[in-house]
Amino acid sequence: MAHVKITGLDARLNPIKSTLSDIIHDCIVEVLAYPADKRFHRFFPMHREDLIVPTDRSDAYTLIEITMMDGRSKQTKKQLITTLFQRIEETMHIEPVDLEVILYDQPAYHFGFRGMTGDEAMLDYSVEV
Repeated sequence: MAHVKITGLDARLNPIKSTLSDIIHDCIVEVLAYPADKRFHRFFPMHREDLIVPTDRSDAYTLIEITMMDGRSKQTKKQLITTLFQRIEETMHIEPVDLEVILYDQPAYHFGFRGMTGDEAMLDYSVEV
């Protein structure tokens, strides 16, 4: 499982949601060998007064948080972060200073879906990449 939470200023984030979701998903599919038909993205567009960021960030500031089952190697996680930075900058023109990516690894038993915990489920993909 990989669940994605995207936060940014509403005026900047709302118009790019679909494209940004596609880029993030493509990176996850490519780097994590994740199934293309599984996409769990949530957008949190915020009013300026509700998103307080350092003064050296622009209105394009975007935070991407990915919660996933543990098992991916350090190198795979670093590659995902690097790939996200590259693709988002080249496609969306969001500078690296305005993008933050946080990965959260959770044990499979912390996930509940289809009436069971993640360590009981038979997944059609591997988290050992």
